[in-house]
Amino acid sequence: MTAAENVCYTLINVAMDSEPPSEISMKADLEKGDIKSKTEALKKVIIMILNGEKLPGLLMTIIRFVLPLQDHTIKKLLLVFWEIVPKTTPDGKLLQEMILVCDAYRKDLQHPNEFIRGSTLRFLCKLKESELLEPLMPAIRACLEHRHSYVRRNAVLAIYTIYRNFENLIPDAPELIHDFLVNEKDASCKRNAFMMLIHADQDRALDYLSTCIDQVHTFGDILQLVIVELIYKVCHANPSERARFIRCIYNLLQSSSPAVKYEAAGTLVTLSSAPTAIKAAAQCYIDLIIKESDNNVKLIVLDRLIELKEHPTHERVLQDLVMDILRVLSTPDLEVRKKTLQLALDLVSSRNVEELVIVLKKEVIKTNNVTEHEDTDKYRQLLVRTLHSCSVRFPDMAANVIPVLMEFLSDSNEAAAADVLEFVREAIQRFDNLRPLIIEKMLEVFHAIKTVKIYRGALWILGEYCNTKEDIQSVMTEVRRSLGEIPIVENEIKKEAGEVKSEEEVSVAPTQKLVTEMGTYATQSALSSSRPSKKDEDRPPLRGFMMDGDFFVAAALATTLTKVALRYVAIVQDKRKHNAFIAEAMLIMATILHLGKSSLPKKPITDDDVDRISLCLKVLSECSPLMNEIFNKECRKSLSHMLSVKLEEEKLSQKKESEKRSVTVQADDPISFMQLTAKNEMTSKEDQFQLSLLAAMGNTQRKEAANPLASKLNKVTQLTGFSDPVYAEAYVHVNQYDIVLDVLVVNQTSDTLQNCTLELATLGDLKLVEKPSPLTLAPHDFANIKANVKVASTENGIIFGNIVYDVSGAASDRNCVVLSDIHIDIMDYIQPASCTDAEFRQMWAEFEWENKVTVNTNIVDLNEYLQHILKSTNMKCLTPEKALSGFCGFMAANLYARSIFGEDALANVSIEKPIHLGPDAPVNGHIRIRAKSQGMALSLGDKINLSQKKSNA
Repeated sequence: MTAAENVCYTLINVAMDSEPPSEISMKADLEKGDIKSKTEALKKVIIMILNGEKLPGLLMTIIRFVLPLQDHTIKKLLLVFWEIVPKTTPDGKLLQEMILVCDAYRKDLQHPNEFIRGSTLRFLCKLKESELLEPLMPAIRACLEHRHSYVRRNAVLAIYTIYRNFENLIPDAPELIHDFLVNEKDASCKRNAFMMLIHADQDRALDYLSTCIDQVHTFGDILQLVIVELIYKVCHANPSERARFIRCIYNLLQSSSPAVKYEAAGTLVTLSSAPTAIKAAAQCYIDLIIKESDNNVKLIVLDRLIELKEHPTHERVLQDLVMDILRVLSTPDLEVRKKTLQLALDLVSSRNVEELVIVLKKEVIKTNNVTEHEDTDKYRQLLVRTLHSCSVRFPDMAANVIPVLMEFLSDSNEAAAADVLEFVREAIQRFDNLRPLIIEKMLEVFHAIKTVKIYRGALWILGEYCNTKEDIQSVMTEVRRSLGEIPIVENEIKKEAGEVKSEEEVSVAPTQKLVTEMGTYATQSALSSSRPSKKDEDRPPLRGFMMDGDFFVAAALATTLTKVALRYVAIVQDKRKHNAFIAEAMLIMATILHLGKSSLPKKPITDDDVDRISLCLKVLSECSPLMNEIFNKECRKSLSHMLSVKLEEEKLSQKKESEKRSVTVQADDPISFMQLTAKNEMTSKEDQFQLSLLAAMGNTQRKEAANPLASKLNKVTQLTGFSDPVYAEAYVHVNQYDIVLDVLVVNQTSDTLQNCTLELATLGDLKLVEKPSPLTLAPHDFANIKANVKVASTENGIIFGNIVYDVSGAASDRNCVVLSDIHIDIMDYIQPASCTDAEFRQMWAEFEWENKVTVNTNIVDLNEYLQHILKSTNMKCLTPEKALSGFCGFMAANLYARSIFGEDALANVSIEKPIHLGPDAPVNGHIRIRAKSQGMALSLGDKINLSQKKSNA
């Protein structure tokens, strides 16, 4: 083995600017100094040896003057010293002095203090010289019978490492450890002994396990974990052993340790796919989620449950456990609740939908008037969406759900109320039998609705679906109640004047004249500012919205009134009643127009809303059959079409999901060879324990390892030129939160380069974790330097720097080679994601950073350009395929992605094809990017700019 391949046990940081001590002064301290100065001198010796000094003259001094000391600190330091000091002569023979050291350690192994014995045994694990270990074997064996568990535990480890490295020194180790294991009582000693048997002699380990398989549940958790690992390995290597050990795994599911339960459940699933086994494992997982307080643990175990569900044969078993899974909703964390509801929704079937709906209804009611948790509103929204999905898939449930949900239309949280409204709209269109119930409930809660958006939606539903004379009259009553006394302007002026001049009796006409002449109500508002609350409280909801300047709701009201008036005319035969109803509707619209044009509201009415209300007035005055057709039939057709398209899309995505999950093997499928399978293919042959260890260490294989035979060369960045004295290139390995640069440095000169140092600096949200240590490069030698860079957020980062070195024997200053910049690609951190249209619009409104990129491309097809942008930015297109199909000369699409740090990125593509410039004219337009952070918006814009043009390669 070369020096570079030797295992390194000890790393000691040393200040670079400190003066190296001389060998003579250290020798004096080691010989004549007190305990403190000897300790300091020994520390300096260790650091110097680690830095490459040999110091052979000090070896005998340390043996004579330091080794006999009984001070614990010195004994600890000596263990480090003997580990790193060269123990052989240049020709490979053991140094004579080592016999003295060996004798000292034999005494330490028989020392009455258990700490000294134990730490010496640990040190022996690191020795690689069999000549040194041979005389110590009897003492090591004797330590197995020591009264203290610390010594026995380390004796087992020492025997295991010696047996592994030099079997001839202790050929009977497995037998010895087996006997020790049978009589041992301490859990940690038993665990170490059992671990050794697993690796050294698996058959003996299995024999021992067979003798005590019924007592496994009484063992300590550390030993139980090792037993689970052994059973996993044995059963995968030899499937015929499964029947023998599966009962043991079942017993371990009842263990008191959560870690053992988790591992046992995971192992059971890989060993058996019988429904009873899957049910036991799933029950165990659910139990863990409910009992563990840590949210991260809950999320990890939930992921395991979701993995179980992915298997078609296991899904049926999990469907029976939906009610148990719903117990997890007692956790206050929103992310856990979100995953739980999604899992429950995936598992819902006609057998358990009724129970699921009952639980969800209880949960919804629980969230009412609860303000102690900030996520309550979002949770309510999640519950509403889940109930919505259940009702759409199982129409029989809708009648139970609607009355409960309708209560939330009057909720102050707009998000949950909007979801309820969307659900009600779909239900009233789909289920004819529920229409009377929904209309009745809607009229009940109508007056209590607090937000204008919900009010508008409720108006539309009432206008569209009220078919009976009684319902139409109820709608008109509710509208009048919500508007207050009309004409509105006169009524408002009366109020204003009444507040200003409470003693005098004010006539309407002069006041109105005063108002029109003034053209503003600044005086009144200034005077009434002392008591505005009463005025606002008295104001009916619809009038309140309009006084705030929101006249869009008035346009919706005009449409609703037109629909119900036209329907009323068709239902009722009495001409006088016709005229009275239409006149009332027209009066309401006229008074709203008057209010909008006056300067009473905070904002005047917009031209769009004026046009809409005027159109409705015209329609009512003429009552033509064509308009009746458009208002009462075409609107509903549009909704019906939209809902059917949405349902089709949902069915299509479910079908794709089920196809993905169904495992089909064709007769001519290629055979999968273990050596050639990609590391990220989770097959049952993979070692689950190794995988979980790798995941814990952050070494999970990323997407670049998808093809095991793919070369890493495409990730190599050249840092210097071929003719530079030092050539350097870097392999950039991007992990989740850090970047590892593996830099190859080649000395192309005939000189020895000393203190060759890679100096790096970063730009952007990157941070250099540690400074790479200096190297000495022989002529034409090469070395690898690793540098870690920490990443904190998603934005383009640049790593730059240089290599500095001294030429040995040259009197000149340090030489420097400047390196090329390494650009960190944002695409390694961005993943496609999906969100609803409402969430997209909300984020679009909230995000403060926008980057507008002008389209500059050689692509001539709109769809092709969109696909090119999606591919180069890792974003997902939220606009459905149907909306993008066909050709009309322009295209608008919404894109969405999320970074691994949880940052959202939104983009809107607005492009057109200038037809007048001919068929070969390139696409033009804009892409707007919005993000919460400036870095994300700028980086994504840069990425789009760089990759707009399609290469011809």
